[in-house]
Amino acid sequence: MALNINWMNEAKKRKDDLVRDVQALVRIPSVRDDRQAQPGAPFGPKVAEALEHMLRRGGEEGFRVKNVDGFAGHIEMGQGEKLVGVLGHIDVVPPGDGWTMDPFAAEVRGGRLYGRGAIDDKGPTVAAFYAMKIVRDLGLPLAKRVRLIIGGDEESDWRCVEHYFRHEEMPEVGFAPDADFPIIHAEKGIIDADLAYCPSESERAEGLALASFESGRRYNMVPDAAEAVVEGVREAEDWQERYESFCRECGVKGSMRQSEEAVVFQLEGVSAHGAEPERGKNAGVYLAQFLASLPLDGRSRPFIQFIASAFFGDARGRRLGLAYRDEQSGDLTVNVGVLSYDRQHGGTIGLNIRYPVTADGEAIRRTLAGAAAEHGFALSRFSDAKPHYIDPNHELIRTLQRVYEEQTGEPARLLAIGGGTYARALAAGVAFGALFPGRPDVAHQKDEYIEIDDLVKATAIYAQAIYELAK
Repeated sequence: MALNINWMNEAKKRKDDLVRDVQALVRIPSVRDDRQAQPGAPFGPKVAEALEHMLRRGGEEGFRVKNVDGFAGHIEMGQGEKLVGVLGHIDVVPPGDGWTMDPFAAEVRGGRLYGRGAIDDKGPTVAAFYAMKIVRDLGLPLAKRVRLIIGGDEESDWRCVEHYFRHEEMPEVGFAPDADFPIIHAEKGIIDADLAYCPSESERAEGLALASFESGRRYNMVPDAAEAVVEGVREAEDWQERYESFCRECGVKGSMRQSEEAVVFQLEGVSAHGAEPERGKNAGVYLAQFLASLPLDGRSRPFIQFIASAFFGDARGRRLGLAYRDEQSGDLTVNVGVLSYDRQHGGTIGLNIRYPVTADGEAIRRTLAGAAAEHGFALSRFSDAKPHYIDPNHELIRTLQRVYEEQTGEPARLLAIGGGTYARALAAGVAFGALFPGRPDVAHQKDEYIEIDDLVKATAIYAQAIYELAK
């Protein structure tokens, strides 16, 4: 039978309740808190409270709900052998500084709902919940069960979905409302690797000594600050001039201060997500490039020169022999997320590598270990989250494309990203919204918000998608 349902109208009818439910969830400051973790609340009390809040709302609406040890939970409807999954999360990153309002007040201003988690991922998760309500309220017959799976640790280690899928069934197909519309069908592999440098004892410490070097805290962020302390300095007047002109040429900010025997160099770059390192200016790599021009001693010189020669002006891994690319997902990228060195223990280079879906993580490991060894470094840590790719002809993608085009009148182009979404936790899953093309991505930013009209539109899209996948 041909159903003639105006999904957009159904979503609009529920707009006020939808907004109120998003506000209630955003007002719970569900930042992971390991200090207060306990059984039943492995990510701290506020994440547990947000999960319980969603499950309680599911129960109030008559859905079947389950809390899986506080790691994750689900809200389920329908009957049938097969399962359709929708994966959202209720944990948020810390608000950070610079907000012009309370990050957990969930204020509505100028057609936007503001707050940490509004777009990532509380608004979209509640939109998927309301989509289930619409399908249920219309009494539409389903041949499959639909399950909204809610995680509590997406912003950190994904222990939520790991635990959940150890104990619960894997959906046949599904989507994550936690990225961009139209459809993300390819996600690059993600490698975190440490290259360790131990200076040999025989190296004579003549010339300038690098006492310490620090840059970056997170592998998946381009560091915006770096500091180095150089000792054994006699006369440094001309350095000031050299350093200033280097910073000017590179478009970064630098400062330098000198004491009796040491000079402290500081450099301010531009932060960006590790999946797109070219969007930033890596403070640690720029500072290493400058230090490589100084007469450093034999202990520290190999550390600095390897950083400068391998990574300055090259975020594509070309100089390491890692310049992979493919049609489906583009180029391999390398972000130097963490740099540290001290004279006693040597140094570490912490890399975040995003590799194309057709590349092989094991081949990358071998090449990286070989390139590092040539310069006196050892590969001391290597973790590899494999790429995720769904064929464009898969029934899931064809269905979601049709739904998106019917609801928006826009072409449902397929996207590839360097980031990772919950879609890669599914056997067959894609990321599907809720950020529309052309909208700025304000996730993790100060004054994060979701456009209320977009929230309603996403609800309509999700409602039709859930029905089409489960009918």
